[in-house]
This record gives sequence, structure tokens and C-alpha cells, in this order.
Amino acid sequence: MVDEKIIELYWKRDETAIQETAQKYEKYLIKIAYNILNDTEDSRESVNDTYLKAWHNMPPNKPNVLKTFLAKITRQISIDIIRTRTRKKRGSTQYELSLYELEECIADGNNTQQEVELKLLAKLINDFLYSLPELSRNIFVCRYYFCDSIKGISAYFAISESKVKSTLYRTRLSLKEHLESEGFFV
Repeated sequence: MVDEKIIELYWKRDETAIQETAQKYEKYLIKIAYNILNDTEDSRESVNDTYLKAWHNMPPNKPNVLKTFLAKITRQISIDIIRTRTRKKRGSTQYELSLYELEECIADGNNTQQEVELKLLAKLINDFLYSLPELSRNIFVCRYYFCDSIKGISAYFAISESKVKSTLYRTRLSLKEHLESEGFFV
């Protein structure tokens, strides 16, 4: 079923909207959740919560791109799940690894910052990303938004893992320089 019809089902409060969403996007959403959580059961819980949140958000929201709308919800829910886990390490997740890699560019997420500063940071990062060549931008987004593994990115773009690592390293250095030049680096 096309996304516009699925969105119509949500707006009509037709419960088949959730079934159609699951049929079309469940594998995609579970992959996003698993990359962050590294746990199958938590990933399924995150995706189920995504369907519920989508149900509650449509209406009033009418997403332009349903896939992106659902991915954003899944990512937020998965990050919330990982934050509420016990402090005991269950093994490094791609989410934890990607945050560690970005640590030198951006201040720790536990620091309290004003909303204005966060919006400025988001704008600076978006501007920076749009200035990158398409492949570098896509690799960066796969790693730091979708939390894909180096191996997964390498396979997806049909390039070596060392090329992915070096591209990410150079991009992080450039991001750090960009943030410093804008007076944002802490």
C-alpha cells in the first residue's frame, strides 16, 4: 500500500493503518532500533511503541514522508529505552560507539544547554552536512543518525571498511573545525 493511503487510514482512525505500516516498514524500523539497542526484544518493543506513537500523532500531524516520520520516532524511542536501561554494560551498541566517535566534536549530551544553543548546533551541523560531497554526507548520516555499523555501511556503499573509517574520521575533523570556526566548540 502506498504511504498516502496508510496516512489516510491513520486520519480515519482505522486500525488497519498499523497493520499496513508493520507490513511495509517493520524490518526497516527493527534494523534502526537494533542498531541502537543491540537487543532483539527491546527492538521489537521500540517498534511496537513506534506504531502507538504514530497512531497518537496522526492526526494532528500529517507527515510528508511516512518512512522518515516512523524512523525518527523509532530512533527517539530506542534512545529513550537505552537511557532507561540499568547502568550495567550489556556490550557496546552501535549507538554507544557512534556517540563515542563524535565525543570530540560535540559536548557531552548530559550537559545542560539552553534550547537556543541546541537549535544553533543543529543548524550548524545541517549546514555542514549539506556542504559535504554526497557520499561523505550519506556515510555520516548512516553512522551517526541510523547508527549503522562500519561493516554495514561498507557493504551498502560497496566500499572498503577502511574507506568508511577514513571518511568518517576526516568528516569528524572537518565538523570539529567548522564548529570551532563558528565559536561553538567547548
